[in-house]
Amino acid sequence: MFNPAIISLAIGLLATCVTARFDGNLNYASPSRRHSGLGIDVPHVSRRSLKRGAIAYEADELDFTHGVASGDPYPDSVILWTRVAPSLVSDTSNVTVEGPVPLYNHDTETYIKADPSPICVEWTVSPSESQDVVSSGEAYTTSDIDYTVKVEASGLEPFTTYNYQFTICGSDKTSPVGRTKTAPPADSDVSELKFAVFSCSNYPNGYFNAYGNAARKDEQDYILHLGDYIYEGNQGGERAHAPPKYIFSLYDYRTRHGQYRSDPDLQLASQNFAWIATWDDHEVSNNGYRDGSSALNNTEESFLNDGGVSVDQRKMNAVRAYFEWMPIRQIDLDDNLRVWRSFQMGNLLDLIILDTRNYDRSITSLNWNDEYIDLIRNDASRTLMGSHQENWFYNQLSTSSNRGATWRIIGNQIVFSHIVESYGFGTDNWNGYMANRNRTLKHLYENNISNTVFLAGDSHQNWVSDLVWLDEKPYDRETGEGAIGVEFAGTAVSSTGFSGPIAPARGEASNRVGNNTVLQWQDGYYRGYFLLTVTPDALEARYYGSPSVASRNSWDLPLANFTVVAGENRLARPVAGGSVEAGFLRGGETTPTNVTLNTDTGEWDIVGYNRMYI
Repeated sequence: MFNPAIISLAIGLLATCVTARFDGNLNYASPSRRHSGLGIDVPHVSRRSLKRGAIAYEADELDFTHGVASGDPYPDSVILWTRVAPSLVSDTSNVTVEGPVPLYNHDTETYIKADPSPICVEWTVSPSESQDVVSSGEAYTTSDIDYTVKVEASGLEPFTTYNYQFTICGSDKTSPVGRTKTAPPADSDVSELKFAVFSCSNYPNGYFNAYGNAARKDEQDYILHLGDYIYEGNQGGERAHAPPKYIFSLYDYRTRHGQYRSDPDLQLASQNFAWIATWDDHEVSNNGYRDGSSALNNTEESFLNDGGVSVDQRKMNAVRAYFEWMPIRQIDLDDNLRVWRSFQMGNLLDLIILDTRNYDRSITSLNWNDEYIDLIRNDASRTLMGSHQENWFYNQLSTSSNRGATWRIIGNQIVFSHIVESYGFGTDNWNGYMANRNRTLKHLYENNISNTVFLAGDSHQNWVSDLVWLDEKPYDRETGEGAIGVEFAGTAVSSTGFSGPIAPARGEASNRVGNNTVLQWQDGYYRGYFLLTVTPDALEARYYGSPSVASRNSWDLPLANFTVVAGENRLARPVAGGSVEAGFLRGGETTPTNVTLNTDTGEWDIVGYNRMYI
């Protein structure tokens, strides 16, 4: 005879076990430990999965649809990511960001109607040189979070390389084996760190060759992505955007993330390196700021004509999809969209990641208000970051200097340096927020904070400059005396830069260097990335270009090498050793050779293409 008490106890124990497994997937958790109400109602989901008629998926009905990824390394833990699903297609429901959900909720509405058949995955982490499992766990995923899985593997050793893998519970169906690396402890002596730095990967515009080249060369410890990881547009062609329209809904953004993560070169780079990522504007919408973007504003006319969605709703959709699909920690979101954070990597460097786009940015260029922005560009009230983030940023710079870290590396979206174009100042970068830039430079100079290096993406071109407070501090552009640091801004993975032959591109680069006191090298022709090597004595940036992104290929062209000696706060002279492969170098020579590395075979050859983009 059945004992009701025993049956009730068994069901309770089962529910507790199931709940623990749901909690293991960070995409169910609140993005802020201060706001637990932002998380999904895990007991509700687990009870739903125990209902009569809920049939679990068989392993052969499921696949690891988009590879694996890892990110945000700490000395003792790292984030692991995958997606396991019955289909490549994203969940079509938009209810997780509708109704009475909190603003910018990254998680799922309490009482959603979703898949009653959760998928169980196991994950394991082993040192790269052995099969011994040092961290493991189980987690569930459902359609509520688009079948994504994001877990924190903890209890790891610092600055150590690990392999990781996911397995569908109770089966032998496994994901690809991923490789990742923890960070060094803050108080440790670190002799060298290397970062591959990327930005602006537009799927229809070209192939992601830069990701694959860096992954195959296998030189970096970590990958930094400075934003525009996806684009929100409706571009067609052989790699046409999916869905084939401007994106607004949660389903739209999920689908777009899934399409980008289907690229084999992006999958390879994600599989083998821990990423540290931030967003730029296109993860939401072009030229975004706190109250809108160039394509959607808080007006009735914009609502009716530009997608039928409010600015805040669209941001909610984009942010939720980003956190579901990226191996990023859900850090404390005190008041809204926080991705700004920092990493102390030994006594060698502090990596400070900013959000100059979505957090609390004052109005920017919207393609119809440029004259207005030009008039107010130096208003003291204008901010790229908002007061909360800006004060945090200055505190991070001072804390880093006071703790004795040799270098401060700033992961920032947009070009920081004072750059004048042929048409005048741009308005959508730091030039449109001059008071904010001056406050930053003032803090660096007055507190004697040295060895500061800004990184930037966004512009789809390469720019290398001394970091200078022009008109306030003396500066010698020939020697670099008077600078307080250096900026390395990188080109795009595939987004459009200079459109035309290489010779006119070099001419345009020459004009830019000639018009700008701080600018030492510029190139707008090549797509690619740069490799940042950091040691206690010096920092080196090596720029690489893809000869063409019109086809998938493994050619990688060295463009230029730059050195910053610790304590000198400027580019070492002669800049780039006096010679570069492409663009224009102040006081040096441009010597194009087209001698290019095949990252598949390791062989060098002279390579040229007639077309850069699809």
